[in-house]
Amino acid sequence: MSRITAIFESGHKALIAYLTVGYPNIEKTYEVASLLARNGCNLIELGIPFSDPIADGVTIQRASYQALQQGITPKLCLEVASRLRQEVAIPLVFMSYYNPILNFGLEAFCRAAARAGIDGLIIPDLPPEEGTELEAITQKLQLDLIYLLAPTSTEERISLVAEKAHGFIYLVSVAGVTGARQTLPQDLEDFVKRVREKTEKPLCVGFGIASPEQAKRAARVADGIIVGSRLIQLIEEDATLASLKAFATSLREALDAK
Repeated sequence: MSRITAIFESGHKALIAYLTVGYPNIEKTYEVASLLARNGCNLIELGIPFSDPIADGVTIQRASYQALQQGITPKLCLEVASRLRQEVAIPLVFMSYYNPILNFGLEAFCRAAARAGIDGLIIPDLPPEEGTELEAITQKLQLDLIYLLAPTSTEERISLVAEKAHGFIYLVSVAGVTGARQTLPQDLEDFVKRVREKTEKPLCVGFGIASPEQAKRAARVADGIIVGSRLIQLIEEDATLASLKAFATSLREALDAK
């Protein structure tokens, strides 16, 4: 059983946090990740900055751009992950677009990620129909390759992802980009139900969750939630991270009270 799979074994609702590596700087990445791990977060997505983040909204685009301006590379992200693995026990996952991994070398990157203590990969622009090579490599190295589904996914695509995904399935709440939103879509429950009918694998909802109320709603039907843009906004608004800590705690309480 992988560290990611173990999160869901007890029926515990997972709180998954996304951070852009190197934003606003590397030391803050360590500080934020450790704070989140101490305050109820079950898994951390480490975003590898990329120049063309097509699935991301303005908040994460800006963070990625600034990290790139500071010289953050996939190699540095691997070094960050290796150090962070010594500081936190919860699973760590790289969120990257396919191009940086391909440029690094698929097997070379995966081997380096496994050595650094990474537990899985999320690659938004890798469709499952084209993931065979990477699937073979990640399975050999015991990395979970996590696929995404959207409300617009066909029944055939849902079945394919249900077959191929490891760790959990990432459910994109809206047919759009990442970003904190005032409301979640009305048909969220129907979307989760459609996927649930085809798999017993854990389902986690992301893209748009920005409040404890939204987290609680998603957790009623899913196995976990993913929060990114709102965390980055709070880091920008309050350098002391007190607001971030309070927000993480409120999410954990909402999930536990579901």
